Amino acid sequence: MDITTIAGVIVALVLVALVMVIDGGSPAELFIAPQAILLTMGGAVIASIISMPLKDVMGIPKFFMKAFMGGKIEPHHSIEMLTRMADKARREGLLSLEDESKKLGDPFLQKGLMLVVDGVDPAQVRAILEIEVHHMKERHEMTGIAFFTAAGGYGPTMGIIGTVMGLITVLKELSNPGVLGEKIAVAFLATLWGILSANLIWLPLAGKLRIKSEEEVLYRKMLMEGILAIQSGENPRIVKEKLCAFLPPKERPVEAGAQAGQKAKA
Repeated sequence: MDITTIAGVIVALVLVALVMVIDGGSPAELFIAPQAILLTMGGAVIASIISMPLKDVMGIPKFFMKAFMGGKIEPHHSIEMLTRMADKARREGLLSLEDESKKLGDPFLQKGLMLVVDGVDPAQVRAILEIEVHHMKERHEMTGIAFFTAAGGYGPTMGIIGTVMGLITVLKELSNPGVLGEKIAVAFLATLWGILSANLIWLPLAGKLRIKSEEEVLYRKMLMEGILAIQSGENPRIVKEKLCAFLPPKERPVEAGAQAGQKAKA
């Protein structure tokens, strides 16, 4: 579970409620017009769905799950595995990796290693894997990220529509000044919810998915460099140093950092 996403949404709503209390209002006032929430939130989702192909619409629940849950990438495990494969390939040859490659759960890593085992030219291996990474990133931009970005754009607009609809009702009550203030406040709640939902929910979720996508792209690039290093027969220790360079300094294995320090001094 991605704690920052859930905690961020909760803290943001609490902050809004706190500001209303400081201004002399009540958080309950945010919910006195459920029709405003329905129009702004529901309208943004429906408008976003209209803008997407059916096959992508079916994946909307998955977008929410990935934003709030997400899959944790384990680069350290992959680095150790690729280092071990590099050692095995140097001792027994690239063909010795065939059986082990078929058991891998990562299709990208499996595909790259099988290309190496099949003797494909290194330039071709790199080109194929780079195409895989590029199109993975494009799919992310065109599905989940596009959905939440679109909802963030439609939300404020739906809020304005709700406010206009509310003001139409207000104009019908001009002969009754006693209810005008309350009805105007209710009308503007739609605009408030449209802006809130866009800037505290939809656009932040789009940003979270974009960050996750970039992390996955970097992870795939690390795997690609490991695969090519194995194909070129590099020393396992050098392979590990190269892959650890993709990690932030604080997350690198101690031995990798020590070795890098010793090389720098030399």
